[in-house]
Amino acid sequence: MKTHEMPDETKESVALMNTQAAVAVTETEIPDKLYFKIGEVCDLVGVQAHVLRYWESEFPSFQPQKNRAGQRTYRRKDVEMALRIKALLYGEGFTIAGAKRKLSTEGRANAPRLKIVPPNATIETLMQDDDGGRMIAEPATLSPVVETLAPTPRAASRAPSSDGLQRLKFQLEDILTTLNSDVLQ
Repeated sequence: MKTHEMPDETKESVALMNTQAAVAVTETEIPDKLYFKIGEVCDLVGVQAHVLRYWESEFPSFQPQKNRAGQRTYRRKDVEMALRIKALLYGEGFTIAGAKRKLSTEGRANAPRLKIVPPNATIETLMQDDDGGRMIAEPATLSPVVETLAPTPRAASRAPSSDGLQRLKFQLEDILTTLNSDVLQ
């Protein structure tokens, strides 16, 4: 059985289209909003809704939340992930399996290592590396941070602002989403 080779000019045009797709993805301006509907994400990413839904089933790191009505609500990180997936698949020519592997290795490389801290830990024990050896930083450099984090009577008596609570809620949701995606992988 003969195999047919693509002409060089066809290979060049495919490579040019892939490069243009990758450039378009990296230059996409994401509006400064908290939530995006699926149609808005489709417009930003340049794919149809069924493609986004398929990516959700294939990529554990791409799981937008659903609101009470069951509609998908995408956050900025979801839009960025969709753009990254598109760049890998269309721009760099990865397969679905290859893009999954690439994203999982990127996620592990960028993920901070968490350390379990007992309640009676001192600053010195917190600053030691995981092997229990050398100090990561001098305790004196941490004192302003510790003072900021330590509750004061004045701070405890103030009621938190609704903006602060909203920000905290979103940060905690992000942490929970990250922890859940790490458990599922």
